[in-house]
Amino acid sequence: MAITVDVAVLGGGPGGYTAAIRAAQLGKTVAIVEMDKLGGTCLHRGCIPSKSLLRSAEVYAALLEADAYGITVAEGAVSLDYGKVTSRKEQTVEQLHKGLQNLMKKHGIQIINGKGRVIGPSIFSPRSGSLAVELADGEMESVVSANLIIATGSRPRTLPELEPDGEYILTSDEALAMEKLPESIIIVGGGVIGVEWASLLNDFGVKVTLVEAGPSILPSEDADVSAEMTRLLRKRGVTVLAGAGLKTETYGVKEGKAAITALSASGDETLLMADKLLISVGRQPNIEGIGLENTDVKTEGGAIAVNGFGQTSEPHIYAIGDVIGGVQLAHAAAHEGLVAAEHICGAKPAAIAAHLIPRCIYGRPEIASYGLTEKSAKAKGIEVKTGKIPFAAIGKAIVLGDTNGFVKVVANAATHDIVGVHMIGPHATELISEAALAGVLDATPWEVGSMIHPHPTLSEALGEAMLAVDGKSISF
Repeated sequence: MAITVDVAVLGGGPGGYTAAIRAAQLGKTVAIVEMDKLGGTCLHRGCIPSKSLLRSAEVYAALLEADAYGITVAEGAVSLDYGKVTSRKEQTVEQLHKGLQNLMKKHGIQIINGKGRVIGPSIFSPRSGSLAVELADGEMESVVSANLIIATGSRPRTLPELEPDGEYILTSDEALAMEKLPESIIIVGGGVIGVEWASLLNDFGVKVTLVEAGPSILPSEDADVSAEMTRLLRKRGVTVLAGAGLKTETYGVKEGKAAITALSASGDETLLMADKLLISVGRQPNIEGIGLENTDVKTEGGAIAVNGFGQTSEPHIYAIGDVIGGVQLAHAAAHEGLVAAEHICGAKPAAIAAHLIPRCIYGRPEIASYGLTEKSAKAKGIEVKTGKIPFAAIGKAIVLGDTNGFVKVVANAATHDIVGVHMIGPHATELISEAALAGVLDATPWEVGSMIHPHPTLSEALGEAMLAVDGKSISF
């Protein structure tokens, strides 16, 4: 007998479970089909475990610098137990996993553990969109719904000549599962994931070489932010090779280490060797093996094509999160899930505005941004004016002993609208929310700058940067 619900969700990550909760809140019966654990990549192999490691790395680095704060740590008293670091990571994940399971019970959402596949018209439904689910015991179950939300996420992208072997070549999945730290590592890819891993492993004392094929690391961020992060990583001892290609055919294991040759823009070759090689070249939407061929759902560039509400080319089938490409972040997926669920329920949500989604990078220092970079704004023909305030001019940053970085505001010189905000520095991932709210409210720099920011706080940097757009900053 088929399970019949109003809304079925294929995938139980942040997008999927958020959509399920909102649909249930709006009176719909809901079932989630998840082949692994509820919470998806973010909870089990991404956001949460990696940030737990980053927190441990941050505390360790702070203790090593305790003398600067007048605190003497006896020689040899500070040591790293990576086993306890990973144990804390697992405890954090488990605590959140239990909380998520309780949320599902609270909202009456049915969880079906198994591998789901979309099927075409059948005896259960005259149109495509039902799910055939292979359960763990090999039995089959059918889930029939009026609407389907596909939220199957993504997986680490790999390079054809550098397939992960779990020992020398790793993706972020295998890196998170490491039981001990390597002495050295080569990270291929200087995007968000690569920079976070470079930062945390460097703080743990690992010798890190970060290789980026593009002219700079963090290519999606503002050029000033990229340059500052490059400077700070190099200052900490990370070798950053930008504009470097790879002779992947030269990969091998030499003297028990991963070895590969990097190519500079001028053609010079450099042999790189390390205990591990981490591939960090983005993530690939999971569109294979989920039955899309049984539907008329269209894909573009390896991702499911949707409109601003998450609808596919079959209006009763929606898709959200990493599987649609775009901004592949957990909070983006969650917001897309809310919009899709509300649209299904006739709540008339606003269409998703991708440029208003904040972007966060949790290295040391943190990076956060939303909207257009200065370069991309100019490429769109926008005449820009900018304001930039270093954290070194902010009292709270000096008190914290963390004055690296800055806040940069990009505004439209003609309309005075904010078109982008870019931060690198202490607690940037928390500070970006005020800036993003300004974007949602279509505020001008003057309006945000006129708000009274308490002193001493790091938020003063944002207020002063807003004022700096028109040359009215007080602090710098």
